[in-house]
Amino acid sequence: MKDHVRKYGPAAIGGRLRRLSESIDEDARRIYAEFGVSFEQRWVGVLYELVQDGPLSVGELAARLGITHVSVSQTRQSLERAGIITAEVDSSDARRRQLKLTVSGAKLVRQLKPLWQALDRAAVELNNEAQDVISALDRLDDALARRSQFDRIRDQLKQT
Repeated sequence: MKDHVRKYGPAAIGGRLRRLSESIDEDARRIYAEFGVSFEQRWVGVLYELVQDGPLSVGELAARLGITHVSVSQTRQSLERAGIITAEVDSSDARRRQLKLTVSGAKLVRQLKPLWQALDRAAVELNNEAQDVISALDRLDDALARRSQFDRIRDQLKQT
């Protein structure tokens, strides 16, 4: 079957990245299901950070992960509903909440470690097969940090 999106080249970069992300996330969801765990791939970054350096606030997590506060808040809410994390008032600032693993969340993390190790090894294999796509993504991140796509589009519009 012909991939019609590829014909758009660089113009389809956002769509291609979303499609790849959806495919990878769906495969992870299927593996979690085979493992007997109801788990959302979007939780991984937050959980990794909480395991390594928790408890952390939503703002700290957003900064560490390079995503929006809103995105972390939505992830926090779903993790809380699942009973994996809890939010407690920060003793140094009552306006802030510190997120931390619950007892059942810590148990789930221990259960998932072998699966996460397999996912990591598969990601390394995929990256190698794709000839170090992570380096290309790093370069893309750096290029966007230097100048946003918004600014690039505005400059293109000024030239016409």
